[in-house]
Amino acid sequence: MDKDGELEYIKVVERLIKKYDSKSERPDRTGIGTVSEFGVHITYNLSGNVLPLFRCKFTPFKTILKELLWFISGDTNNQTLRQQGVKIWDSNGSKHFLEKRGLNYKEGDLGPIYGFQWRHYGAEYKGADHCYKGKGKDQLQECIHALKTDPFSRRNIITTWNPEQIDQMALPPCHVMYQVYVDEKNCLSGLLFQRSADLGLGVPFNVASYSILTHLLAHLTGRKAQSFIHFMGDAHLYLDHIEPLRKLDKNAVQTIPCATLKIADRVTSIDDLRLNDFHVEGYGHKGKIYLPMAV
Repeated sequence: MDKDGELEYIKVVERLIKKYDSKSERPDRTGIGTVSEFGVHITYNLSGNVLPLFRCKFTPFKTILKELLWFISGDTNNQTLRQQGVKIWDSNGSKHFLEKRGLNYKEGDLGPIYGFQWRHYGAEYKGADHCYKGKGKDQLQECIHALKTDPFSRRNIITTWNPEQIDQMALPPCHVMYQVYVDEKNCLSGLLFQRSADLGLGVPFNVASYSILTHLLAHLTGRKAQSFIHFMGDAHLYLDHIEPLRKLDKNAVQTIPCATLKIADRVTSIDDLRLNDFHVEGYGHKGKIYLPMAV
């Protein structure tokens, strides 16, 4: 039987809490401090339409889905998310934060971040309100085309790490490279390399988001999803997350069944996606654990 990815996640968190207890801390950009481990690898099962929404603590599916669809659209304006009640980019899109980064954008303009790189890689960035249709490299659309025409290619990769535009981004991308793989049984898996992984707050989002994306690419190319593989460079816990994360409950993972994801049959294009095209069934969890966001 395959290991449960969420149990592996809890083991990583527990290792880092032990590291914290032994006074092994690192400074970081935010000034909060972390304990970290370099080079962590966890695999999550997606077969049978499983969606790894964490059960050891509540993971907000609709918030994650709204952000993912925003990425897919190529949008870089945080106001789009705010209008949907999503506030996860508010701190990084504030005028104060942008000016601290040396960026003279209007508030909410996040620069050429994830969605821009997915859909318009290499295009000149002229602000969140500019029309980029037909500009740059549409990595996401090219990946879908390759999965249909050359599924065993080892080049089906989407990257967000664009060195020429890092300094134009409100926040340099943490999840930097995504690769898809079709096995001999025609099942599709996704692999993410994440340079910086906030285990407490960010990673549950990232796991769910890229698992949804993997299911979506499988759906669009007539396949079933098999697994999501997560490689993390600097996997860390912020020091103010330590005490809340001591509450993570392995028993919840062992007793609560995994959620499943259903994508509507009408979905045939990444340019015609709606929130109600994605339905989660059977999601149970232990409850919310509040963790402050490091900025």
